[in-house]
Amino acid sequence: MKLSSELTDAFNDQITLEFEASITYRQLAIELEIRDLPGMALWLRHQADEEIMHANKFIDYVAARDNHPQIGAVGAPQVAVSEVLDVFRAALAHEERVSESIRQLYKKCEEAGDLESRPLLDWFLSEQVEEEATIREIVGRLELNDGDGAGLLRLDEELGRRPAAPTEAAG
Repeated sequence: MKLSSELTDAFNDQITLEFEASITYRQLAIELEIRDLPGMALWLRHQADEEIMHANKFIDYVAARDNHPQIGAVGAPQVAVSEVLDVFRAALAHEERVSESIRQLYKKCEEAGDLESRPLLDWFLSEQVEEEATIREIVGRLELNDGDGAGLLRLDEELGRRPAAPTEAAG
């Protein structure tokens, strides 16, 4: 069953936003790489890869509905950070933006009576709760750390142990 042109446009906007999220995370990773925090940088790189997987899920869904997935213009990330806490606050702000976009997409699908999109969007809503909670925890720990070098290095080491996931679905 094809999506309406309005819903196709909305899904394509979400695809673009997921790629924007990936690039934003990659830029945030760079900010920590140059601050000699390789574990946090790696964690952010994995987040960037996960956002590509999210974009791919939306692309596959739009194509499966017999529509044309389209990636829109993705600009350079606008991140201004002066300390590590700024990096994760920026990440949280971006996740909150993605969450709101998914909620709006869900509402558009509901208004259009597009019941078929519910399972996908339900998955993404749950995923966003997890994403925001994880980053809020990191922000909270950095706030507790209050610039303590040993605590920062401990968190860097911990975040660096995050396993990598592929950006493409396994065959």
